Amino acid sequence: MGLKVFIAAAVVALAAAVPALATTGKGSLFHNGEVVGTVVNPASVPPGSGNDPFYAVTNDAPGQLGIAGVAPGDGLYHGGRWAFNAVTFGPGVTPYLLTSDEAVFAAAARGDVTVTRVPDNDFRCPVT
Repeated sequence: MGLKVFIAAAVVALAAAVPALATTGKGSLFHNGEVVGTVVNPASVPPGSGNDPFYAVTNDAPGQLGIAGVAPGDGLYHGGRWAFNAVTFGPGVTPYLLTSDEAVFAAAARGDVTVTRVPDNDFRCPVT
């Protein structure tokens, strides 16, 4: 259940949703600066099989949600089969809200965050 707990926390940022992972639920995440809905389901995918970029901030600012790199309507969206990336603010950097993959890339370019691909945490969670 550890992986599912971590995913639920990263995706929906609601501790109350963690025990409900046995059923489908709804959550929220950021995409291109907007909050979008998502369907949280208990389906897992084989490690390393995600192909839609997903970013979870590990030491985040208040209000931080998971960040979808793509969503329906984007040419490269594959239905929410997420390639999990951990985003961590560096020592001495006060965490701030990141609301898009572009913001993650800019923070990384400034040296504020590191981005680490974690294929064992890939998961499925369609954006609505």
